[in-house]
Amino acid sequence: MVDDNELNRLRDIAAPAPGTEAKARAFEAAMRAYDLGEKTSPAAQGTAKGLRLTERAQKLWSEIMQKKLFANPAIAGLVALPIAGYATIYMLQEQPFPFGGDEKITERLADKPLAKAPATARPLTVAEADKRKKADSGAESRDAAEALVAPASPQSAAGGLVRQGAPTGNAPPPAASAEFAQDGGASAPAVKGMAGITAESKLMVQPPAAMPADQMLLPEQNRDRVEDFKTNPVRAALEDPVSTFSIDVDTASYSFVRRSLREGALPQADTVRVEEMINYFPYDWKGPDAASTPFNSTVSVMPTPWNEHTRLMHVAIKGFDAKPAEQPKANLVFLIDVSGSMNEQDKLPLLQSAFRLLADKLKFDDTVSIVTYAGDAGTVLEPTKVSEKDKILNAIDTLAPGGSTAGEAGIKEAYRLAQKSFVKDGVNRVMLATDGDFNVGQTDDDDLKRLIEQERKTGVFLSVFGFGRGNLNDQMMQTIAQNGNGTAAYIDTLAEAEKVLVEDASSTLFTIAKDVKIQVEFNPQKVSEYRLIGYETRALNREDFNNDRVDAGEIGSGHSVTAIYEIMPKDSGGEQIDPLRYGQASVNNGGVANADEYAFVKIRYKLPNEDASKLITTPVTSANEVAEFDQASTDQRFSVAVAAFGQKLRDEDATAKFGYDKIIEIATAARGADPFGYRSEFLSLVRLASALGGNR
Repeated sequence: MVDDNELNRLRDIAAPAPGTEAKARAFEAAMRAYDLGEKTSPAAQGTAKGLRLTERAQKLWSEIMQKKLFANPAIAGLVALPIAGYATIYMLQEQPFPFGGDEKITERLADKPLAKAPATARPLTVAEADKRKKADSGAESRDAAEALVAPASPQSAAGGLVRQGAPTGNAPPPAASAEFAQDGGASAPAVKGMAGITAESKLMVQPPAAMPADQMLLPEQNRDRVEDFKTNPVRAALEDPVSTFSIDVDTASYSFVRRSLREGALPQADTVRVEEMINYFPYDWKGPDAASTPFNSTVSVMPTPWNEHTRLMHVAIKGFDAKPAEQPKANLVFLIDVSGSMNEQDKLPLLQSAFRLLADKLKFDDTVSIVTYAGDAGTVLEPTKVSEKDKILNAIDTLAPGGSTAGEAGIKEAYRLAQKSFVKDGVNRVMLATDGDFNVGQTDDDDLKRLIEQERKTGVFLSVFGFGRGNLNDQMMQTIAQNGNGTAAYIDTLAEAEKVLVEDASSTLFTIAKDVKIQVEFNPQKVSEYRLIGYETRALNREDFNNDRVDAGEIGSGHSVTAIYEIMPKDSGGEQIDPLRYGQASVNNGGVANADEYAFVKIRYKLPNEDASKLITTPVTSANEVAEFDQASTDQRFSVAVAAFGQKLRDEDATAKFGYDKIIEIATAARGADPFGYRSEFLSLVRLASALGGNR
């Protein structure tokens, strides 16, 4: 125990003079380390800043006691007080502890000029270091004590925090911190050969201060590329009665939105493709009875929840759901990006887990090949039957990141392997998994489009799976997926990988119809205005509908596709477009054929192995109409809630006065059976958006 008399004597003891020579050696060592550009190794655990706080304190105390800096327990007890104080301050401020041998120094000296070490300086040999250490052991002890208990001088208080990992001026770098502290250099008086250093200059913990612009830690640049597009406009049925577009079964947009909201930010408007959000969810639309007719369509008309003057025309398509025993053999080539940028947990490691899930889903007689690309393409696994699953899984596990992104060479090699093990009347598909751009070889989207268009004619389709963020080229993903007769999905979690590659494996892999186009002709006698919700990036010209050479989207086994039009019944009083002064004369108000129809829906498609399209038509009449929105089916109402949410995120005029609370109300009432929790998750995302953007 330390009594009061001992404490009083300690207060009267004069602080010993610091060892000048020891300080000089410490600064010389720091300057040499700075010039050599040494770096500390990252901490093995804890935070990226180094050891945990408790480990730092223990390490510091251990070094003090091992060196017997304080033979008297009273002095040791006194010095423990400022150590505890520093620990408390740094725990609150989440700063690295200022002492210890392997920490990053984020502080700088007081703003005084420091001269660099002489050019002839060299590291000390072991013998020289030991000799100096013995000669100055007493001075080192005094210096270390002063470093722990001495208050910061006014000059040192002027210093500020600088960006970690970016030394400024002549401040000692992180690599020198161990030698600096060990040699008694935590505080530094005048040093021989270094101009401008005074006795008050010390390396101390400084309070946060405003940083110069060139030292600020800027946010990481976001290099994601998305396609800019404008929302579909309102069109007058009298002037422009025909709407034509390709179907879209991609789901990438919903995953983009989910990730942004979970990270605390409203998504960028152009990442929100409303049709992909709607089609993310499984719906129980009525499907066809036989594979000879690949899908069935259901059309309904209902009131619009966000506009009392309009109605919604809801077009739903359900693909034939082939049973596993009826599914053809699959020949799959995993084309995997292993470039250096994939070295993040939500990229290559997640990709490996996702493809392991898919391998477990395939049948024993299916075939898997693996091609990687990074600087150049290479074959990791030649075509291998899934019966040799261990061989496939081992190949996946050996993938490692490094290099640039030679996407063109990878695609060519993947198509070569797909042709090598081609399955007639089966599924032949390249599955591209990447986090971003192709920066080596053919990098132009149009060139890639032509390459993939040429290859798809051989019967090998291509799907794209995006991982990570910050470098994702969504525009490229959409281009090559659309032109490769495939789908584009964004996998941000293992749960999403399971949804895309396991639960939806049939629709993801097995195409039942290709080049599916929809054309709707509105009757000006019943509809004055209309607008298509979503599908902006899938618009087609009117003449493209009957042109079998024009590519369009694909439907997989069991796939559901939904399209929603907001229509303005004639003379409803809510029209946004003024009528033509002379337009009425062109309309025959008597004897018009099919005058009671709202619209006429036409769907054109091709079977997977055929080049000639087939046509399905459906008239939309009052028989398809429900008087109240609540009378629509559960799936119809939920899909409308998703459509409203997508428009809300894009900040469209149509839903400007329709609050998030209304969307939650509709979706909650229409949640229905939710075995995988997708609809419950949707409700949580709407709540997040409401909190971030306000319930406007």
